[in-house]
Amino acid sequence: MMHLAEINIARLKHDADDDRVADFMNALDLVNGIAERSKGFQWRHIDESGNATETRVMNDPRVIVNVSVWDGVEALETFVWGTVHRQFYQRREEWFNVLDSMHFAMWHVEPGRRPTVDEAMARLQHLNTHGDSDHAFGWSHLPAATRWRSARCSAVAAE
Repeated sequence: MMHLAEINIARLKHDADDDRVADFMNALDLVNGIAERSKGFQWRHIDESGNATETRVMNDPRVIVNVSVWDGVEALETFVWGTVHRQFYQRREEWFNVLDSMHFAMWHVEPGRRPTVDEAMARLQHLNTHGDSDHAFGWSHLPAATRWRSARCSAVAAE
C-alpha cells in the first residue's frame, strides 16, 4: 500500500524571533511531537533546528516548510483535524500571510520513501500549474478525505 506525502508552506507575518509569532514558534515541538506519536506517522523533514525552521524555500527566511509522510489519508486527517494541530490551524491568520498560490500538496510515495524538500516544492509547483492530478493533489482529490470540509478549510486551501 502506498503512503501519503505532504508539503505545507506558510509565510510568517513577522520574523521567527518576533513576539507576535511566539505562540506558534513555541508550540512547534509540542505539535511536531504529537505528529510523531500519531498512529500512521512515518517521517518528517527535520533540519539543524530540530524542526524545519532553518530550511529555506523561495529565498525567503519567513517562509517555513513542513514535509511529512503518513500511512494514508486517515492518519494525516486525524492529526490535522483531530489534535491540537487544528487549534493552530484555526489561528493561522494571526501568524501567516495569505499566499498567492497553493500552499499545500499531497502525493503518494512508496513505503520507506522520504521526499526531499526540493521534490516536495516541485510537487507543490506542479499542483499550482496543473491542478489536481495523481502527481500532486489537495484534500478534495481524495474521496476518503472528509474532515477538511467540516474544518472549514477553504476550497482554495483544499485544492
